Amino acid sequence: MPVVTAAASVASADRPILGIETSCDETACAIYDGERGLLAHVLHSQIRLHAEYGGVVPELASRDHVARIHELVAATLREAQLRPDELGGIAYTAGPGLIGALMVGGAVASGLALALDLPLIPVHHMEAHLLAPMLEPSRPTFPFVALLVSGGHTLLVAVRGIGQYELLGESLDDAVGEAFDKTAKLLDLPYPGGPELARLAEQGDGRRYKFPRPMTDRPGLDFSFSGLKTAVLTALKTDGDAGAAAQDRADLAASFQEAVTDTLAIKCARALDATGYGQLVVAGGVGANRRLREKLAALAEQERFALFFPRQAFCTDNGAMVAYAGWARRGEGRHADAGLFTTPRWPLAQLRPPSAHVS
Repeated sequence: MPVVTAAASVASADRPILGIETSCDETACAIYDGERGLLAHVLHSQIRLHAEYGGVVPELASRDHVARIHELVAATLREAQLRPDELGGIAYTAGPGLIGALMVGGAVASGLALALDLPLIPVHHMEAHLLAPMLEPSRPTFPFVALLVSGGHTLLVAVRGIGQYELLGESLDDAVGEAFDKTAKLLDLPYPGGPELARLAEQGDGRRYKFPRPMTDRPGLDFSFSGLKTAVLTALKTDGDAGAAAQDRADLAASFQEAVTDTLAIKCARALDATGYGQLVVAGGVGANRRLREKLAALAEQERFALFFPRQAFCTDNGAMVAYAGWARRGEGRHADAGLFTTPRWPLAQLRPPSAHVS
């Protein structure tokens, strides 16, 4: 963690926070105010840029962030109807993520903070996802269990407060979003694979292929999804030419999705039982999956726990969650000349509660 310089945050503690997100292939900015809520959020997606490569190309991602970020900051200020000198701090995603992409956002944030004499607030990408439901009218209270599901992470976390996180379980191999993307490639689906697989699954029969629910036949809260990809590949080889037919591919997609969402639901129920908490937060890109939402909603009704998601636009990477996390940690602002902190790996459990309490 970077060294905190408390003096940088004193004068501007109650002003709006600008958040900048550039951890991967989304360039995003937002402004959050503690009293007025979210004032603006603007996002540019690089999906079309990376589509021809079938995945994110880190160098291209960094260059596109450089090309887009300044105009996005200006557009966010216009939408919020704020002058730069009315801000209270600059938050940015410091990690985890692609190091080149992170450094673009960090450099811009640092430059703004230095020019405006504002505190610079490094934000943990997964903490920002975890806190994204706090942007909604109906939001959880502490404590709760969080399921964080994305292309790079699959985590079950006991959350007692901001910065009070206990890791309950994680994927031992592929993250769930990664498993969706790899399986989509096996089915020859276009990029981005996960959403395309989910769309194809809506046309399929999820009961046709009997795929395993990995690691649900033993105690514990860890996940493993690499075997499901292998199961799909085996089914494709077994079916031969039939496996290439449109309906067969839809059935494979649906059966894979059923296995993944069943596994996630089973593990969430176990985590709630183990902690005794009565609330579940689901965040990250895979949190937008309609079938997962349906299953968890049915489970919440059956088991009588409260379920919280961010809105669809805030499941994937966005500036709003960074701005909120920055506001929550605004007391930890540091002088921009203290050095730029970015890191591709940053365990969530290393975080500590913020020095300024946020309800």
